[in-house]
Amino acid sequence: MISLIVAHANQNVIGFKGDMPWHLPADLKRVKALTTGNTIVMGRKTYESLGRPLPNRKNVVLTRNKDFKPKGVTVIHDLKEIQSLDGKVFIFGGSGLYDVTTNIVEEMYITRIYETFAGDTFFVDYDLNEWDIISREYFEPDAQNIYPYEYLHLVKK
Repeated sequence: MISLIVAHANQNVIGFKGDMPWHLPADLKRVKALTTGNTIVMGRKTYESLGRPLPNRKNVVLTRNKDFKPKGVTVIHDLKEIQSLDGKVFIFGGSGLYDVTTNIVEEMYITRIYETFAGDTFFVDYDLNEWDIISREYFEPDAQNIYPYEYLHLVKK
C-alpha cells in the first residue's frame, strides 16, 4: 500500500528555507509511530534536510542525481519504482514528490496545523470530498504543542 504522510499549516505551507517553520513534538511522535518498521520515500532535498537516514525504517530517496549514494539509503531514479517497493510505503516529502505521487497514493495521514507561517514550500491542494475520513482528531494547544492541530487519516474513495 502506498500512503502519504505530511504536516501542513494554513495555505498548505510545509516548509520555509529548507525547514519546517513550526515545532510540534506530538506530530513527530506520530510520524515515528506510523512509519517505524515501514518504508519512507523522500526526495533528495528532504533527505538532505534530515541529514541522515531515519532509524528503524527503510529509507528510499528518489533523485535524478545518478551520483547520489548516501550510506544506509536505497536510491531510486524512477517514480515507477515506488510501486514495486515491498510492504507499507509512506511518501515522506518534499513538495515535488507529493505533487507527482498524490494520484497514486491510497491513503493520507495529514497533520493540519491551524496557524499561518511564512512559507516557500507547499503541499498540493486536495479535496476532502475525494477521500473517506477514517479518523479525525482535533487538539488544542498545550505547553509542548503551542498550535491547534488535527490528525486526519484519509482513504481514497
